Amino acid sequence: MGKLYDSLDEDLIEFIGRQHMFFVATAPLAGDGFVNLSPKGHDTLRVLGPRTLGYLDFAGSGVETIAHARENGRIVVLFCAFDGPPRILRIHGRAEAFEPSHPQFAALREHFGPPRPGERAILRVEATRIATSCGYGVPLYEFVAERTQLADWAEHKGPEGMREYMEKKNATSLDGLPGLDFGKPG
Repeated sequence: MGKLYDSLDEDLIEFIGRQHMFFVATAPLAGDGFVNLSPKGHDTLRVLGPRTLGYLDFAGSGVETIAHARENGRIVVLFCAFDGPPRILRIHGRAEAFEPSHPQFAALREHFGPPRPGERAILRVEATRIATSCGYGVPLYEFVAERTQLADWAEHKGPEGMREYMEKKNATSLDGLPGLDFGKPG
């Protein structure tokens, strides 16, 4: 059944590497604010250390995870085994968002291979709790392929079109919290 870990051991790192999808959940401090849960894929997550993850974040219709990370840092990253033995891994932690204008972005970006269309930030998560649970209730699914629409859409928009889109859609969260800073000081 469930187990607590002090750090990400080889078995957990291997499990993470086999997953085609993971989820991140965040929430604002305001009790009436919107809780956010986002699915992620496209081989965008890297284990950066025994208690540190990083994932490449792409432009989207919202900016909740980044806004919540900026406001309070709370996050949980969840991995589910959709094939093979059942298992769930939750990594609770503190998240920090790094946009391309941030001094640490370039060093973090080196972990993710060639640039991809639509990149907007890297989220780094420092784990405060690492735990597994059984996953017996998670159904079995077969991975078919990654979708190409996000990269195709971003490529079609081009760098200037993407910047305009993100300035319109990613400047504030649903609750009005600051989202992307677009290289502004502060």
